[in-house]
Amino acid sequence: MMILKDILYKVPLLAVAGSTTVSVNNLVFDSRKVTTKDVFIAIKGTVSDGHDYIQTAIKQGCVAVICEHMPDTLADNVVYVEVRNTSSALAIMASNFYGMPSANLKLVGVTGTNGKTTIATLLYQLFKSAGYKVGLLSTVKIMVNDMEFKATHTTPDSITINSYLKQMNDAGVEFCFMEVSSHGIHQKRTEGLHFKGGIFTNLTHDHLDYHSSFAEYRDVKKAFFDGLSKDAFALVNVDDKNGLVMLQNSAAKKYTYALKSYADYKAQILENQFTGLLLKINDNEVWTRLIGSFNAYNVLAIYATAELLGLEKVEILRLVSDLKSVSGRFQYLISESKITAIVDYAHTPDALKNVLETINSIRTKNEELITVVGCGGDRDKTKRPKMGHIASALSTQVVFTSDNPRTENPETILNEVEAGVEPQNFKKTVSIINRKQAIKTACQMAKPNDIILIAGKGHETYQEIHGERFDFDDFKIVQELLKQLEK
Repeated sequence: MMILKDILYKVPLLAVAGSTTVSVNNLVFDSRKVTTKDVFIAIKGTVSDGHDYIQTAIKQGCVAVICEHMPDTLADNVVYVEVRNTSSALAIMASNFYGMPSANLKLVGVTGTNGKTTIATLLYQLFKSAGYKVGLLSTVKIMVNDMEFKATHTTPDSITINSYLKQMNDAGVEFCFMEVSSHGIHQKRTEGLHFKGGIFTNLTHDHLDYHSSFAEYRDVKKAFFDGLSKDAFALVNVDDKNGLVMLQNSAAKKYTYALKSYADYKAQILENQFTGLLLKINDNEVWTRLIGSFNAYNVLAIYATAELLGLEKVEILRLVSDLKSVSGRFQYLISESKITAIVDYAHTPDALKNVLETINSIRTKNEELITVVGCGGDRDKTKRPKMGHIASALSTQVVFTSDNPRTENPETILNEVEAGVEPQNFKKTVSIINRKQAIKTACQMAKPNDIILIAGKGHETYQEIHGERFDFDDFKIVQELLKQLEK
């Protein structure tokens, strides 16, 4: 039990009807989950408006309502609190409710289009190896030191975030690394959190189904850095022209990293092979099992963050050389007949281009590069022809297929992907709606030493078709198919 007044600490209030000294049990923003003595926060979502469910919440026993406009009729024995933005209020209230857990951690947020999962997960891995108790909030999973929980969103809702951070406090966790998505920032889910640092990876074409323009997408990311305190650090990739934009108006201590530009943390690729990378970071050589130039950026961001958090340079270099790749991020296997199959989460034009250019820079060109790729339904349609263009231009053969069609017609999606293929590349491409059949076709096309890239779904272990989820794991499927074909 907590007093409502204490939970509302630092929430800007516009109006109050009733006494805020009332005792409450829980914070709830889904009216279906309201029970006796809960506080109901009416959130304006993309699909529905919580204000339409205030009466339902009251019938189910809530004692307080947080809203952006007062209802016409106020119920007896219910406290009404009007605020400017209920999503923002929820984030601050959730932090207060759980005892401001982020203040007891060194919490680092990672944002950008590509690289968030890899950087956050490998920082978790590195600090665990260094002997610390560590937390992770990522697209793939949530870790409270050694305890693993399933993730449902890149950036969970404010209540979920703070409840996990409280668990981390209870477990004695010192460092926590968190993916921060543009959706999460825009929906105020990270407000009220105390970040020790923020990392910006890059900004490319994505989520324009949600954000009205690229400028809005950029400015939402920037809002995260604007919110960092003077005690925090902001580490940005300045090879991306948006890197310096993120630092404008930020009160945080500013640091930069790059492969091509002048920066505080500079790396050079000395060797790039399927077995790993040899890098020179600020005059120190280090070997890593991670592959490709995009991973050189990730390793550099990890090195810089570890140093900014107080680890010794020599120890960081040792730990970096032990890092293992993240599930579904350039995850590869080599079959008995020497066919290399790579599974990668590349689902944006830039990420797909990075992966294909990395493979092409390593291969000898005597091998075929067969790419299996599609685009998700009910998402940004403008990137579809771009994905088709990139896949067909940078591969020797392409199999276009379904990703997660969701509620869209898969054939319509494939037509939009195919629209980006230039005439000289038509003969390289084939379209197969069934994803398993598409992967099987790629495996049948491949000869010894050829390379198959299966892009788009990465770590996901399901396919979403007509709103229903079916078990589907790209890595397991290609592994099984290659074994069957080699018998």
